[in-house]
Amino acid sequence: MITVSELENGIRVVTEALPGSRSLAVGIMIRTGPRDQGPDQEGLAHLVEHALFQGTSSRSSLDIARMIDTMGGRVNAFTGRDYTCFSGLVMDDHRTYVFDLLSDILLNSIFPEDKLMKEKQVIISEQEMAADLPVEQALAGLKSTIWQNHPLGSKIEGSAESISRLTREDVIYFLHSNYLPDRVIVACAGNLEHEDIVAQVRDCFWRMTGSSVPLTYGSAHFNSGFVRHHHGGNHAYFAVGIEAPAYAWPERYCIHLLNTALGGGMSSRLYRTLREERGVVYDIHSEYHAYMDGGALVICGSCRPDRVFSVVDEIIEISGSLVTAAQPMAEEELWQAKLYTVGQYHIDSEDPYTRMSRLLTQLFYFSRVVGVEEIIAGLEGATTAAISRVSGDYFQSFSKKVAACVVGPD
Repeated sequence: MITVSELENGIRVVTEALPGSRSLAVGIMIRTGPRDQGPDQEGLAHLVEHALFQGTSSRSSLDIARMIDTMGGRVNAFTGRDYTCFSGLVMDDHRTYVFDLLSDILLNSIFPEDKLMKEKQVIISEQEMAADLPVEQALAGLKSTIWQNHPLGSKIEGSAESISRLTREDVIYFLHSNYLPDRVIVACAGNLEHEDIVAQVRDCFWRMTGSSVPLTYGSAHFNSGFVRHHHGGNHAYFAVGIEAPAYAWPERYCIHLLNTALGGGMSSRLYRTLREERGVVYDIHSEYHAYMDGGALVICGSCRPDRVFSVVDEIIEISGSLVTAAQPMAEEELWQAKLYTVGQYHIDSEDPYTRMSRLLTQLFYFSRVVGVEEIIAGLEGATTAAISRVSGDYFQSFSKKVAACVVGPD
């Protein structure tokens, strides 16, 4: 059973009871991220997320780490392009502790100067590690190409130079300006009672007050283009992006099925053609990356360096023929895509953490929880005619809506 409540200060609480589960997944989403940074503050939202674990008025960073380990679960956080999220997965009888910990770091962090300096070095090390991963380089290069001069294309973690410039005052001001109750959603899934969770959230977050400036989201302009980066190794890695709708687009189920047919499984067009029939790639798959104000179908993979440009050409050709309906989905292909997508949805649903994450994102993007029945009906109800119509309407001028990034040896 899924239940939604709103607290007196504006925080929304959504829960899903999973009887028989011994675990509890907790998520706190804040509607803030790179788009709330100043022009010279790249990486600030990400630094704040890191710094919140470095000590509060009553707990040191070691106390926080010990408490996490003592609960026998895991507590994590990440900064996305639309929001920042703090989460925990613990045994159900430890929920009081996880709420106490998360509320403490969000409300009482003191940001010691020495800890902040060390955390900057940790983030710079994170950036250097990502630079050693050609897959990450390809994806970052693609997004910075297609969403130039827009938060969707910026580096979430910033650069070494931008991180070094940020101050403790920047961190505190960002927190107080954006970590506000009308931007907060708390979600829980597992062995729970909704009213107990609401009472616990109220007790922990009653001191969070104030309201934020309403955010406006304009469409992110998609730029076509090609970029390449040098990286030593035996393989070349590629990321190809095709402009796609934003997260809450009304015809989104057709896009999900298009993505599955394109590169979502072992029977997809890209996998069958480039891996099974021609043997020119080791890995290839596609994903639908959707945000509040834009989206992209992203095809990633790797191959031998001497084949990479011909492979990218073939990816664009195969993708274009599907999404523009030049070679539309056949009935059997759509049937297979539905089975795969619905099956993956149900399998993932067995994980309380996944259930909690869905509650957060649905309430964030739709301002309501989209039920399982509605999602399955949306997928099952898609027809080849509807997908062809969506393709014809949305993917016109395909050549202006595709970009690529290649990373590998010269």
